[in-house]
Amino acid sequence: MKFKKTYTFAFWSTLLLTFFATILISICLYLFYGNVNPYFLILFIGLVFVFTFVIIQYRVERFIYKRVEKIYDNVSLLDINDLKRDSITTDMETLSLKVQKFAEGKRLEIETLNERESYRREFLGNISHELKTPLFTVQGYILTLLEGGLDDMDIRDKYLERANKGVERLVSIVKDLDMIAKLESSDLNLNISTFNCVELIQDVFDLFEMKAKRKNILLRFDKNYDVPILAKGDVERIEQVLTNLVVNSIKYGKMDGTTTVSIESYNDKKIIIKVTDDGEGIRQEDMGRLFERFYRVDKSRSRDQGGSGLGLSIVKHIVEAHGESIFIESDYGKGSEFSFTLEVP
Repeated sequence: MKFKKTYTFAFWSTLLLTFFATILISICLYLFYGNVNPYFLILFIGLVFVFTFVIIQYRVERFIYKRVEKIYDNVSLLDINDLKRDSITTDMETLSLKVQKFAEGKRLEIETLNERESYRREFLGNISHELKTPLFTVQGYILTLLEGGLDDMDIRDKYLERANKGVERLVSIVKDLDMIAKLESSDLNLNISTFNCVELIQDVFDLFEMKAKRKNILLRFDKNYDVPILAKGDVERIEQVLTNLVVNSIKYGKMDGTTTVSIESYNDKKIIIKVTDDGEGIRQEDMGRLFERFYRVDKSRSRDQGGSGLGLSIVKHIVEAHGESIFIESDYGKGSEFSFTLEVP
C-alpha cells in the first residue's frame, strides 16, 4: 500500500499533534529548567510521532472496520465472512472502490437470480401448456366414450386412436425431459465408437423420405461421398441430433424445397456436419433463445405441426456432452444452416 494514499490521514494528524506537543514541551522545559536540550527534544519528537501515528492508524482502522461490520450485520445481502480486517484502511478511496465492486457483484448476482426466476416461470408455463394440451385431448375422448360413445364402433375406434396419439405425445415429452435431465446432470453414459457419417446421414434420409415427400422436399448430400468419412461419438445420440435437425428442416422448409447435408473438414482433428434448408429462416431476435427448452419461433404454427418443443435443446446438450460445438446461421426468409463438429479417429 502506498504511503501517500493509505496513511495520509494518520500522517498529517500525527504531524500536527507532534508539532503542538513539541511546542508545549519546549515551553515547559524553558519555563521550569531555563533551557531546552536538543537531543531530548529530538528523541521526544520521534517517540511522540511513532506512538501517535500507530495509535491513530489503529484507532481509525478499528473505527471504520466496526462501522462497516455493522453495515454487513444489518444488510441481509452482505456476508460478514466476506469482510476482511486487512482490507479496511484509512484509504477511503480504496474502500469506496471495494464497496462499489462488491455492490456491482451483488447487482449482477441479483440480475442473474431474476433472470433464472423469469426463466423458471416461463419454463413452468411452457411445460404446463405442453402437457395440458394432450392431457385434455385424451380426457375429452375418454369422457366421450364413457358417456355412450363405446356403443358406436366407428366413434370408438376413431376416438381411441386419437387418445392414443395424445398419450404418445405425452410419452414423447416425458422422454425428452428425462433425456435433458440426464444430459444436464452428466448422468447419460455415451458409448463412444467410430462410425461412418455418410452411412448414418443416408439412414436418416431414408427414415424421413416419406415425410419429406409430403412437402415435395428433396433430401440430398451436397456432393457424392464415395469414400466413408469416419468420426467418433455415440452413434445413437448423433443419429438423434441428425434426426432432429433434418425433421426441423422438413417442418419449417418450403414446399418443393431442398434440405442439404454436407460434411467438411473443420480442423486437423475435427469435421463439421452442416444441415442446410431453404425454408422460412429464423429472425435475429429468436436466434439467442433457439436452444431453450420449449422455445418456439412460431408458437401457434409449431404446435400444430407437433413435436415436444425440446428437440433443439436436446441437440445442443448431446453435442456439448461430446465436448463439441454447435452453430447456427440463418437469413430470415431464405433459410437456415445448423452445423456441429465431431472428432475424427
